[in-house]
Amino acid sequence: MLITKSSFGKLKNGVEVSLYTLLNNNGMEVAITNYGGIVTSIKTPDKNGVLENVVLGFNGLESYISDEYLQGYPYFGCIIGRFGNRIANGRFTLNGKEYRLAINNGPNHLHGGNVGFDRVVWDAEEVEQAGKVGVKLSYLSPDGEENYPGNLKATVIYSLSDDNKFGIEYFAETDKATPVNLTQHSYFNLAGGRGDILGHQLQIFSNKRTQLNEDAIPTGKIIPVEGTAYDFRELKPIGKDIAGLPDGYDRNFVLDNEKGKLIHAAKLVESNSGRIMDVFTTEVGLQLYTGFWIPEIKGYDGAQYGKYAGVALETQHFPDSVNHPEFPTTILNPGEQYNQKTIYRFSTFH
Repeated sequence: MLITKSSFGKLKNGVEVSLYTLLNNNGMEVAITNYGGIVTSIKTPDKNGVLENVVLGFNGLESYISDEYLQGYPYFGCIIGRFGNRIANGRFTLNGKEYRLAINNGPNHLHGGNVGFDRVVWDAEEVEQAGKVGVKLSYLSPDGEENYPGNLKATVIYSLSDDNKFGIEYFAETDKATPVNLTQHSYFNLAGGRGDILGHQLQIFSNKRTQLNEDAIPTGKIIPVEGTAYDFRELKPIGKDIAGLPDGYDRNFVLDNEKGKLIHAAKLVESNSGRIMDVFTTEVGLQLYTGFWIPEIKGYDGAQYGKYAGVALETQHFPDSVNHPEFPTTILNPGEQYNQKTIYRFSTFH
């Protein structure tokens, strides 16, 4: 197993950004930059042993900070924080005080604000453990950043093992009560980035989802998926029932995992390549987003991206949890440690 570090370019303010490449003994390779904690590529073999990149991204930093990309910003591969998903009207009340956040998605706050964890430079160090290599990313989000309370110390450890498991572990501590809902926003295309993901088969081990209003905010009701387009309890093509959904899928599935065990949450299969990706998580929810709003743009190694070019399977707490006391809490208090884990396991069939 091997880890290498190289230059990934410079930000407009002159700050140097690095790229860390993790390589296991099967030839699987994961590349991560400390700008936004972005996973720029995951190269994994198909059924014939051919290595291809299975996530949407770019070869260089300049593409991630270009005006062309940021105008239709789809958050390729980054760490999302302090709060993944939406907060209604950009407002919440905590310990009697109202906090107002950036409105950056219709009438709502999305993915941590105007400059979330996806656009900051993280401190990085290489880590090696038995059977795996990784990168430990650390960021101190100061009290008041994006109007969130408390100095939040966040740590994300990416790892790659010899059994083709790409692991993500999240930690956070705070000196003042604050909402925390970290996630990872990679878009997967197991066909090596070619074509769309409508033919991929997906299974989500969930019977229920959070009901949303017209602004994509939970009503508070948890509703069954049975008999609806959102029923992925058995493997089915992502495109099978998508025609009736004007913007494709962008919904939170309830995983019945309030005790935070590492559970099997989802399976993604691409028949032509024979690639399989299994998702395991300690989280209570999984956001399925099929990338309707991905901009028409050239991506990694010149791949053409656009609508439905990739699918995001974001493990997280429920949207707008901070305004729904009936949902599992996203409030982190001083003296507590936030800790969540997600594993994407890659394999093949013939």
